[in-house]
Amino acid sequence: MTQVTSQPTKSITIDARGPRFSAGITVVVLATALATQSAWVLALQGVVFAIGAFRGPQFTPYAAIFRKVVRPRLKGEVPTEDVRPPQFAQSVGLLFVLVALVGSLTGIGAIFVIATGAALAAAFLNVAFDFCLGCEIYLLLLRLR
Repeated sequence: MTQVTSQPTKSITIDARGPRFSAGITVVVLATALATQSAWVLALQGVVFAIGAFRGPQFTPYAAIFRKVVRPRLKGEVPTEDVRPPQFAQSVGLLFVLVALVGSLTGIGAIFVIATGAALAAAFLNVAFDFCLGCEIYLLLLRLR
């Protein structure tokens, strides 16, 4: 008889306010890309998403700004969260940026606008309502598994 034991994995936690701050910068960058139809601006945001997706959101340039400028000015207890849902959300953002860039490179502007708009909407939900759509999708996928 084979016995499988599940060993607890160490979960990395991050300051829960950091991803929301980062989403605010992301909203500005994505809105700029959408307004100017700039694939270059979108590609820069894609680099940020890639760092967050592969290394973790705590390693993005936006997280560095939060750590060095914003966090020292915040008072009170630090709310923390597991890094995996925000990291998955960064992956979803990267996917939308890649689709938008394909739309731009192929000359299909509608794909650029729809994919960038979807990423912008998700980032806006995080900033305005503290609702991380990518995080919720991650949790739903965990439940389905």
